[in-house]
Amino acid sequence: MEKKNVIGMIVPTVDNPFFASLVCHVERILSEKGCGLLVCNSANNAEKEKEDFCLLTGTDAAGIICVSGLSSLPDDLLPVDYPLLWVDRRPASDRTIPWVANDDAAAMEEATEYLIEKGCRNILLLPGFLAEHQQSPRVVGYQRALEKHDVAFREEYVLQRGGKKSTEAETEEMVQSILRQGQSIDGIIASSDRSAFGAMAALRSVGLYVPEDVKLICFDNSPYSTMATPSITTLDRNTDVLAEKACEILLQMIEGRKDIGTETVVPVSLVKRDSTR
Repeated sequence: MEKKNVIGMIVPTVDNPFFASLVCHVERILSEKGCGLLVCNSANNAEKEKEDFCLLTGTDAAGIICVSGLSSLPDDLLPVDYPLLWVDRRPASDRTIPWVANDDAAAMEEATEYLIEKGCRNILLLPGFLAEHQQSPRVVGYQRALEKHDVAFREEYVLQRGGKKSTEAETEEMVQSILRQGQSIDGIIASSDRSAFGAMAALRSVGLYVPEDVKLICFDNSPYSTMATPSITTLDRNTDVLAEKACEILLQMIEGRKDIGTETVVPVSLVKRDSTR
């Protein structure tokens, strides 16, 4: 395969079901178009991500699709005309770089409102780990929903992972800590299925259960959310559509198209299951 038909992709971790699904869909779509895919796992490490950019451009990859953990794109990291597309997360940049993503703020607002409608008032938010601590749109949506329903925002209810351990282990430790402080929690919104499993383990350790004591929503809608007991209400991010849009736009950039939009938003669907009944 010619190098011009090879595309690079950088994701924070390949053991996350959302990123794994995204990679699979991108590889399938590109393969159908006669292109190969080189995948780099940045390991949620900003410096490793920068090294991955250099590696992919050094192999003459024709363009890069990136789920970034950077807060900003260094000016000297890539040639100014290099085909680059952000998916899901968008670092600050002086360049105009196309972006394909869900509206995480709107999705989080919908999830928070749904829990409030279910009677929850003390809702923990686990927005997910970001390598360089970008501002999370999920926190924005969460705050927006609380304000709309006159529920006080409590900063200690937003639990940011440090990225030092597995998602499940870090989530379990953080949720256990706040529960053992005597906080009365009646709802949790987790960043992923794996985060949700950690939260459920923490609740069980102090004698609380989903959904009887605490209602639970997570992102991603991987098969694990239906296999869990109880099945988990989830926000389906439609990774197949994200991948399709990302590939379409990047290939247009590689072909030299100039009339490309800067933002493409893919809707998120709330899938209601037993964890919020």
